[in-house]
Amino acid sequence: MENKKRSRRDFVKKAGVISAGFIGLQSLIASQFLSCTPTSTNSASTKVGPDVIKYGPLKNDPAGIIKLPANFSYKIIARAGQKMSDGLIHPDKPDGMATFAASDGRVIIVRNHELMPDDQGPFGKDNELMDKIDEKYFYDKGTKGNPAQGGTTTLIFNEDTQEVEESFLSLAGTLRNCAGGPTPWNSWITCEEIVSNPGQYDMEKAHGYCFEVPATETAGLAEPIPLKAMGKFNHEAICVDPRTGIVYLTEDAHDGLLYRFLPNEKGNMRAGGRLQALAIKGDKSADTRNWEESPKPCIVNQVSEVEWLDMENIDPDVDDLRLRGAKKGAAVFARGEGMWFGDNEFYFACTNGGANKTGQVFRYKPGEHEGTDQEHTTPGTVELFLEPNDTKILKYCDNLTVAPWGDVILCEDDSHPFVVGVTPKGEYYKLAENIGYQSEFTGGVFSPSGKTYFVNIQHAGLTLAIQGNWLMES
Repeated sequence: MENKKRSRRDFVKKAGVISAGFIGLQSLIASQFLSCTPTSTNSASTKVGPDVIKYGPLKNDPAGIIKLPANFSYKIIARAGQKMSDGLIHPDKPDGMATFAASDGRVIIVRNHELMPDDQGPFGKDNELMDKIDEKYFYDKGTKGNPAQGGTTTLIFNEDTQEVEESFLSLAGTLRNCAGGPTPWNSWITCEEIVSNPGQYDMEKAHGYCFEVPATETAGLAEPIPLKAMGKFNHEAICVDPRTGIVYLTEDAHDGLLYRFLPNEKGNMRAGGRLQALAIKGDKSADTRNWEESPKPCIVNQVSEVEWLDMENIDPDVDDLRLRGAKKGAAVFARGEGMWFGDNEFYFACTNGGANKTGQVFRYKPGEHEGTDQEHTTPGTVELFLEPNDTKILKYCDNLTVAPWGDVILCEDDSHPFVVGVTPKGEYYKLAENIGYQSEFTGGVFSPSGKTYFVNIQHAGLTLAIQGNWLMES
C-alpha cells in the first residue's frame, strides 16, 4: 500500500462484516467522463458536498484521539503491546477485520495484522514467547529465529458491557496480512499483500497467499494452509457470493486486476478451483483508472458487460500475474482494496483511481448463471459507481463496508483521515476524524446487531468500538 506521505512499508488497508447492499446509491455523484464500453446508462440527481451532515458536526475529543458526532462515543478495546488472554501480546498494525455472531449476543472480531518480520508481533521482545505456540501452527518460523510476525487475532466482545472478554492469536507466521473478507460459512479469509520467495526477508517459505481462519469463541490457532489456488499476488480483500460460493479478490497494485475464484467445492477452499480475471467485453485490456494517460475514461454509472479470463501459472516466482492478465485482455484498476458483498452485488474501492488519483468505488453485479457454462447468456456487469475527485469529500478510500441500513462507510488512507459515510440518497457525511495520530483508519466493520462500528487506527495500534444513534433520520 502506498500513501503519498508514507513509504510502502508503512502503508495499509481494510474490510469488514455481512450486511445489506447499497439502496439507490446510483445517485452518488454526477461526474462527466467518456464511455468505458457502456451497455446502458443510469443518470440521477445527486447531492454531493462536504457540508452534507447526517449525524451533526463532529465534536472535539478531550482525549485528543478522534472526533465523533454528538451522542456518539468510542472505547479503545485493544492496544498493541498489551497482553492478550492467551498470554501473547496484541500485535501492532491492526488492519482488515470482520465480525461474527457469538453466543449470548457477544461478537467475534477477527483482525488482520499487516506485519513484517521486524515489526512488533505477538511474541514479545526478542520473540521470547514463541515457545507458547506449537511449531505446527506456524506457517513460517523464518531462517534466523525471527518468524513472520503477521497473522490474525480474535477478540470476543460483549456489546452490552463494551468489554473484550477473550483475546487470542488465531493465525501465526504470515506476512503483511492486509485485508480479506468473511465467508457465509463463518470464517475469515485473510490475505497477504506481498509477493516473496524462500530466502527473502530471511523467510523459509514463499508468501503472497490467502489463508482461512475459523471464527471461533474458543482460543486456538488455525491450520496455516496457504490457499494457493487463489493465486500468488499482492492480495488485498475478498468477498464471497453466498448464492454461488464464488470468491472475488482485489489486488493492491497501480495496475492491478480484479479476480474471481471458482471453487471445486462450494465452501471448501482447500479443494482447489480456478482463478480468473475480469475483462470488459469489447474493450481489451481496458484501463478503468481515469488517469490522464488512460485511453478512454469510464463514465460514472455506465454499465459494462464482462467476461472472465482463465489465469495460468498462478503461483509464479515473480510478481507478474497481473501483467500477464492485462496482456491477455483483463481490465486494469488503480490499487483495488476494500470490497464488500451486498444484495446480489459487491463494491470495491480503488484507492488511487480517478482523474485526481484520489479514489474510486466500483460496483459488480454477478450474472444469473455466474460461473457456469451458461454465463455468456446473462453476463455480469461492472460500473464505476463513485469518483468525487474532491479531497474535501473523500480521499484515498480504502476499506469499505455497508451498514445494515444501507449507508456505505469508507475508511480513508491518509495522514489526516476521516471515516466517510454515503447515504442511500447519495449524501456524503463525515462520521469520524482522526486527530490524534498520523495514521489511516483501517478495518471498519459493523457488529452483526448493527449497534457497534469497529475501526482501527493502524499505526497507533488501536482498535476502537464506536456506538451511537445510528438510525436517526437523515
